[in-house]
Amino acid sequence: MSTQTLARGTLGERRYDLDWVRIGAFMLLIFFHVGMYYVTWDWHVKSPYASATIEPLMLLSHPWRLTLLFLISGVATGYLLDAQGTRGFLGQRSVRLLVPLLFGMAVIVPPQSYLQVVEKLRYAGSYLDFLRLYFTGYHGFCQPSGCLALPTWNHLWFVAYLWVYTVLLHFGIRLMPGLPTALRSFVELRLAGVGVLVWPALYFVVARVLLAARFPTTYAVVGDWYSHAQYGAVFLLGFSLAGTRAPWLTLERARWGALGVAVLAWAYLCAYLGTYEHSPEVPPHALLMTARFAYGLEQWAAIVAVLGFARRHLVHDSPARRYLTAAVFPVYILHQTVIVVCAHSLQPANLNPGVEGPLLVLVTAAVSFLGFELIRRIRWLRPLFGLAVESEPKAPAPRKARPLAATWVPQDIN
Repeated sequence: MSTQTLARGTLGERRYDLDWVRIGAFMLLIFFHVGMYYVTWDWHVKSPYASATIEPLMLLSHPWRLTLLFLISGVATGYLLDAQGTRGFLGQRSVRLLVPLLFGMAVIVPPQSYLQVVEKLRYAGSYLDFLRLYFTGYHGFCQPSGCLALPTWNHLWFVAYLWVYTVLLHFGIRLMPGLPTALRSFVELRLAGVGVLVWPALYFVVARVLLAARFPTTYAVVGDWYSHAQYGAVFLLGFSLAGTRAPWLTLERARWGALGVAVLAWAYLCAYLGTYEHSPEVPPHALLMTARFAYGLEQWAAIVAVLGFARRHLVHDSPARRYLTAAVFPVYILHQTVIVVCAHSLQPANLNPGVEGPLLVLVTAAVSFLGFELIRRIRWLRPLFGLAVESEPKAPAPRKARPLAATWVPQDIN
């Protein structure tokens, strides 16, 4: 998901705050995925020093970081649809999303899967041998927990899910042309005050309680109902918030209170998981339900705090914003493969995690941004990483304003 800027609900105002939020959320993925190498949670490769030490730190962002990205994607989709209309929209979005997804699955992701089977299954074949298995859909790399499905999209599942939600929204609007106006009017009226704080939080709590255990996250689209309940719903909420004003004012006013609630919910989750996650003791049902309640609460309260503080303090433009806005999608595509390859390569050095972890963050950021510098200069590479073919965006032609619309047109919203 990328966007040049996102406009405020009132005409002429600019939403640089949402650009900064999107930039921060994507950059957070570098830290989070480096962290995944060192925690006990399952991941593609694991450090010999993996432990529960930094898991409380990971829980600071785990419940909400991806939910926030889908919300921002929904907002940007709302503005883009309003500016361009539905004609040609789905084709353009499909090219912008599916081309990087397919290229990523064919070129960027395979090294992750190869090193995964090397480390976890002691696969002894060469990378070329593995690629023949990868592209022929080999499903023989199995552990007690299941078999590795090849080919795969790994971290690029976000792009696949975003495309699915975009398709569903597009056809919904084609069937009901008045849907955007109805949704925005409803949100403006019903989520103008405390409703924007309470109802989404309650929704995430209920989804966690009812669906998380029954439908564990798979990122396989089909059957991944808990993920869809979170990300599909918040994508639609973001779309409905585009062009509104009152809910954003409430989010800004509630930022400190939401931050306090998020911190308290996080503290409870840390205490709960610290007691039961690595213990054979079965937690009491009441504590389990409370933990699920805390997870859903942190999920929305943290988003409210992030959006509220951003709207208050990050309303400025700068060359850094413009550069990072273009960079984040290519960096997102590249970063996890860089982490996996570098982490695996550093294992023989037997570095202390306190040294190796920051080094991985720095190397991943450097290599990913160097990759972006190369990609943006080569015309045929640009669409493979979600960038427009033109080196510089053309100014949009003047157009008549619509109700609840923005005067600025997003360049792209991958």
